[in-house]
Amino acid sequence: MNRHLIFVHGRAQHQKDSLALKNEWIDSLKAGLAKSGLTLALPDERIRFPYYGDTLDQMAHGLSSNDAADVVVRGLDLSASEEEFFEAYLAEMVSAGKLSQAEIEAATRGLDIRRGPLNWGWVQAILSVLDKTAPGVSAASVALFTNDVYQYLHQTPFRIEMDKGVRSAFLPDSEAVVVSHSLGTVIAYNVLSNDDAAPALRVPLFVTLGSPLAVSAVKARLPPVAHPKNVDHWYNAMDKRDVVSLFPLTSDHFAVFPQVENNTGVNNPTANHHGISGYLEDQHVARRIYNALVAP
Repeated sequence: MNRHLIFVHGRAQHQKDSLALKNEWIDSLKAGLAKSGLTLALPDERIRFPYYGDTLDQMAHGLSSNDAADVVVRGLDLSASEEEFFEAYLAEMVSAGKLSQAEIEAATRGLDIRRGPLNWGWVQAILSVLDKTAPGVSAASVALFTNDVYQYLHQTPFRIEMDKGVRSAFLPDSEAVVVSHSLGTVIAYNVLSNDDAAPALRVPLFVTLGSPLAVSAVKARLPPVAHPKNVDHWYNAMDKRDVVSLFPLTSDHFAVFPQVENNTGVNNPTANHHGISGYLEDQHVARRIYNALVAP
């Protein structure tokens, strides 16, 4: 194989062993390939895993994950723009049908929400519904994910550091199959869309798994939505129950040309339907990655 493989991880990976995380991704991909009788014959040095988990954690206001969850969930000391981003994300979660409408009506009864979702009481009510009606997903986990995405999109030093780490994973004189997950899809997309990087990065296949790129609050902070010039083909996969990946990257949610190929039929068996193992172990996802790696 002349190509190399780059994994771009998502959030909540701080204070973990980067080698163990890399092996988890590799083992999950191997399990997915085994369903088709395939094996991954790629030397370890050609599987790149840029680890930014600790940097992400340390730069996000210097807070521990528990402290960050308290700040967001309880609504303490957030800037107006942070509150607006968080509220907008939850509003799209509601519009995407990820939460029970009956539960939402019960939780918000009596609240003054005439201004729409931009109301912290509404946010607290929606979080309470999330804890009750979305198995495997807590209000804290959604709050932390949203906070990390906000920090990446709004804090320039934060974004520069993350992008630099991912860009360094590309090997010279070799094409890269890029597989990204969750927040990692936003970072990978931003890196690949950077015009300064485009000539040097050659990507026959860009894979996004459990991606929030189609969420309006995310799109609004990215460069104009476009198919990265250095990407030959873009494959997006999601479980429809995934509360991070609210919408597929289709023309009505993420209009680019050439269009993104979407697979919305993944059955991700992890507790929150968002875990990376559940995506990489999907037979179709694993085969697409394999085919791109072995293509001449």
